[in-house]
Amino acid sequence: MIDKAKVLDAVRAALASEPRVDPHNHPIAMDFEDGTLTLEGEVASVAAKKLALEAAVTVPQVTGIIDRLRVTPAQPMGDGQIRELVRDALLQEPAFEECTIRETAKGETITLRESPVDGRGCIEVEVADGVVTLNGEVPGLDNKRLAGVLAWWVPGSRDVINGLAVEPPEEDSFDLIAEGVRLALEKDPFVDAGQLRVGVRGTVVTLAGLLPSEAQRDMAECDAWYVFGVDKVVNRIEVHRS
Repeated sequence: MIDKAKVLDAVRAALASEPRVDPHNHPIAMDFEDGTLTLEGEVASVAAKKLALEAAVTVPQVTGIIDRLRVTPAQPMGDGQIRELVRDALLQEPAFEECTIRETAKGETITLRESPVDGRGCIEVEVADGVVTLNGEVPGLDNKRLAGVLAWWVPGSRDVINGLAVEPPEEDSFDLIAEGVRLALEKDPFVDAGQLRVGVRGTVVTLAGLLPSEAQRDMAECDAWYVFGVDKVVNRIEVHRS
């Protein structure tokens, strides 16, 4: 019989071993039943959230996780404002110009733009308690990843649940993850993506190259963390001040 208290102690130790999770200043509530661990709380960043999940699954008795971790928003916003900013970002993004865009608020779904072309996808946006949920379907994993990054870029977002299906189905790969990270970096107007290199092994992304400031270095790393399918980012970008 599995000792619940011992499992939770092991999870706490795993979380405490990861400095960016920082459970002392960002307490995480947890429960464990039938192999499933529930994590709930507010962490400082997307990196902390993903690292907490990665640390928790290293405990052998944990076979599943219910993720209720939220990220402290860069700027507090109401759900309506977050939804408007996400939908506007999707409407203005050239990659989605032939995609149907819808939003759901108070149980009512409104079509903001209807796709003029069959098979270009449909993205539905809903926001509750700062959590952005994306549903629908898109024609490629690059589209799914880009939509998720755009939602994370809204400063009030506390989490992004990317439920977009890919039709026709596309098998993921290291190359596609790298492509998604490069796309996020290229779309970020505050990062000189031309100076960066992206490597992927499994779900671990390594960034290398030169940037002119620590701020750009940090933004590039955040962009990589935002990408769906990335569980860890190794930042080897050097800062070169001219």
